[in-house]
Amino acid sequence: MVSLASRTGRNMQRYREGRRIVVGCVPYRYKNGKHPSCDDTNTIDDEGELEILVISSQNGHGMLFPKGGWESDESIEEAALRETEEEAGVRGEVQIKLGEWGFRSKRYNTIYEGVMFPLLVKEELDQWPEKNRRQRKWMTVAEAREVCQHWWMKEALDRLVRRLMQQAEEDIVISPSCSLSEEETASEEEVDPCRVF
Repeated sequence: MVSLASRTGRNMQRYREGRRIVVGCVPYRYKNGKHPSCDDTNTIDDEGELEILVISSQNGHGMLFPKGGWESDESIEEAALRETEEEAGVRGEVQIKLGEWGFRSKRYNTIYEGVMFPLLVKEELDQWPEKNRRQRKWMTVAEAREVCQHWWMKEALDRLVRRLMQQAEEDIVISPSCSLSEEETASEEEVDPCRVF
């Protein structure tokens, strides 16, 4: 069951050296549900099989990735997942951190620390806390980079794409199904590394 109320207030917010810490995700998926290394026709590029989810800002002037305050009663990954569910209405697998950035909030004229994670989307919700305040839209990498209003979020997107391209190259070179001999493969339960669970 999804809570249809976003967390509010800043009494539980985490700060580092006086800077509020905000965390978020770059939500992504593969158009056909498979990692590109599973099909020779798929590639991770600006017009390939990778889709990125962006959301509108609260005031409706611009697009960005979901993010918000990291609170004291949760891990950083839990905060990233919560913010993504509240703002974008998606759930999935939070992956290894993309990086940390210092940025100035135009709204509050103060410096924040932003931490971004990739989120491989597994579920899109019909109802979520900020559905009536935000729009969400799947885009190509190039489109998402074009519309994202924050430089540091664009950099997080670029890091995600580089990481996924590197993983795809490594998967092609060292395929799990190619690393075992026929006898070893026959004795093990066959698992398709490209199957989406």
